[in-house]
Amino acid sequence: MPLPEELQIRVHGDSSLPTLIYLPGLHGDWTLITGFRAALKDRVRFVEFTYPRTLDWSIDDYANALEQALLTHGIDHGWLLAESFGSQPAWPLLAASSFKADGLILAAGFVKHPLIFGPLILRWIGSWRPYNPFKLTMKVFALYRRLCHRLTPEARKDLDEFLARRTTLDRRAMGERLTLIHQYDPRPIARKTRVPVYYLAGFFDLLVPWPRVRRWLRKNCPGYRGGKTIWLADHTVLASSPVTAAAQVLRWMNAAPQPLLL
Repeated sequence: MPLPEELQIRVHGDSSLPTLIYLPGLHGDWTLITGFRAALKDRVRFVEFTYPRTLDWSIDDYANALEQALLTHGIDHGWLLAESFGSQPAWPLLAASSFKADGLILAAGFVKHPLIFGPLILRWIGSWRPYNPFKLTMKVFALYRRLCHRLTPEARKDLDEFLARRTTLDRRAMGERLTLIHQYDPRPIARKTRVPVYYLAGFFDLLVPWPRVRRWLRKNCPGYRGGKTIWLADHTVLASSPVTAAAQVLRWMNAAPQPLLL
């Protein structure tokens, strides 16, 4: 297992293809994105990350580390696919000095989380529960994925890795990310953002009230072009409906320039 301070990056596909950069959610790794990546069918260069299990990084630290990792691999532009927590470092990445985003797709993401104390309540619930019930919850989630979705052998292997990564340190790192969500406010960046911004939601999302996020984007983000709700998907929309989500992401990436929503 890599040391906690290491940020991991994997690049799939040829550099001649359009680049799609996946920033994972609260779980912080690439173990749930396999089905979505397979559904893209090698039509993009897909870049994925696993965050370090750090307890002291700020959102800007995440963004700076992501930018440096991309530049180290010769990636100076591309589309950002920001899932849930991943939307928070995505906003400062839009303002990065060396990396230039072609667009941003929020997958159950947000600007300032619309539930003021929601992240802190989730952190309190997580810290209050003993480790064994937490581990059991993760096993139930993994079982749900196996029963409700047709998983490839690679996806089943990554799901096993998902469970193996849910250690005590990992749980603490997830708690720190919830605190960062509560503290961070990227609304000033979003109000100045003019690159294309899209929103992808799962209808059954109990963690992020996506209608409120999309309403704020329509009113305040100059680059917002629109969104799509997948009715049979949940908060992990990329994993719960990978084929539909991949098709929609590709349509947005390949769309001709559209007028801004005013």
